[in-house]
Amino acid sequence: MPRRRPPQLPARLVRTAVRTLVRPVLGPRVPVGAQRRWLDIVSATNPPAAGVDVRTGRLGGRPAEVLVPAATPTTGEVLYLHGGGFTTGSAATHRGLATRLAATSGAVVHLLDYRLAPEHPFPAALDDALAAYRELRERTDRPGRTVLAGDSAGGWLALTAALRLRDEGSPLPAALALVSPWLDLSGAARRDDRVDPMLQPAWLARCAADFAHDRDLRSPELSPLAADLTGLPPLVVQVGGEEILLGEAVRLAERARAAGVPVDLRRFDGMWHVFQLSAGSVRESTTAVTALGEALAAHLSAS
Repeated sequence: MPRRRPPQLPARLVRTAVRTLVRPVLGPRVPVGAQRRWLDIVSATNPPAAGVDVRTGRLGGRPAEVLVPAATPTTGEVLYLHGGGFTTGSAATHRGLATRLAATSGAVVHLLDYRLAPEHPFPAALDDALAAYRELRERTDRPGRTVLAGDSAGGWLALTAALRLRDEGSPLPAALALVSPWLDLSGAARRDDRVDPMLQPAWLARCAADFAHDRDLRSPELSPLAADLTGLPPLVVQVGGEEILLGEAVRLAERARAAGVPVDLRRFDGMWHVFQLSAGSVRESTTAVTALGEALAAHLSAS
């Protein structure tokens, strides 16, 4: 008997829930431990995709969930780096999104549990991402069919890892998938006074300070938005039209295209920061993750 699809909720209802249940908790005065626990609880409402096996594993010395599409020939491997301001986020918060990405791309998705700030400031998370990517390529018999993906702070990690790999002459991923990427940790380039249904600028500032640990937020090692993007693999970028990070995604696309990097930028008007987390429950979110998976499948097949 076919599995019944969960009921689809109106986007406006979920936006209100995010503004009411998530935005106040992601504030500069709420302890990080409380934020982590609350996000894990709230994320339980995001259903995982059917037909995807969830397994445990390790990559680069860190725990990882391995999400295998059971009925689909695997097109390649995706290393997924969750968001959460470098201080929150887990497999629990992103399992729903990551399983749907596995189902729609036909790839095995590795959801990495990298180290979080403030306990482990920069460069711990980046070191974990690079170690996991290198080990993943060593494990697979088709290393060229590997993608780096991430949302919000995970988008920073994916892009920064790719820049590090390029600079040292290491093999690059087949593509980079960036969802609502947070790329200007200093906030200096942000010229947007819109009210984001999820993000508070003051919370972003605290997360950046916890992550950077007294480093200059405008330094080249922490500012991928200002980096030379020449030679990077194709970018697949998604961003919500209501989020304060919209300008960073648009600027990245402009600079990447000017550097000769192919870019697929998709803006979803009326949607909030990483609305893709509601895939399976909100039609617009499901549509976005499906489009992302199909784009990655095309890049993996082409490589």
